[in-house]
Amino acid sequence: MARLGAFALLAIASALAQDADMVRIPAGDFEMGRSHALPDDGLKWVPHILRDDRPVHTVTLSGFDMDVHEVTNRQYAEFVAASGGEVRVPHYWPDGQPPDARADDPVANVTWDEAAAYCRWHQKRLPTEAEWERACRGGLESAEYPWGDEEVDETKAHYDSVKGPKAVCGYPENGFGLCDMAGNVWEWVADLYEKDYYSQSPAKNPTGPADGRYRMLRGGSWADVPKFLTCAQRSYARPEERSPNIGFRCARNAD
Repeated sequence: MARLGAFALLAIASALAQDADMVRIPAGDFEMGRSHALPDDGLKWVPHILRDDRPVHTVTLSGFDMDVHEVTNRQYAEFVAASGGEVRVPHYWPDGQPPDARADDPVANVTWDEAAAYCRWHQKRLPTEAEWERACRGGLESAEYPWGDEEVDETKAHYDSVKGPKAVCGYPENGFGLCDMAGNVWEWVADLYEKDYYSQSPAKNPTGPADGRYRMLRGGSWADVPKFLTCAQRSYARPEERSPNIGFRCARNAD
């Protein structure tokens, strides 16, 4: 009991200390979903291409705070240490500690439940899919990427690589002051996955379907080509999935 109490106190202190690492995303409306065309859209011999990022629909969100960058190995190591052995160490950490050269890389190989637990430890939570997309757009409505419609290149994001993730915030921030919303690692979000959810999603503060086998992923990764890095791109995985290109960041209610 005493150890768990200390763990809780560390969580509160850590949450207060890390307020500077979050930015406020203001309440308001935005257009959620993919408005740009894909090459396959006009091909009559592909009648059932995946359309889970359509239709475009107006979503109203309350204000919330979002981590400036993906949770790093350094940050996750504090969580692991404070847990007293309750949290599994990522397998790529030698001797149970992240390599110094990788300390500021985003943590990966964590499950959805582990990501959610880390956020709770910091008095935060995983963002909803709608919150993530609004944050990614940085105020640029209908743009393909966090920086606009300009094509991806090595000055904008870390992608299409075989070398793994890079240290966070190595590329320009978007309009809300967020780093790496495209590329580096896929990010777990709170919602369950349903292919047709956009056609029935609530207009205000949607939180995803009530049931489902998979959890949503957003943002693309170091291993992906540009079409997976757009703000509207949806992906998903089993919540127990561990992958070298899946990480996360946290959010928090504005109040």
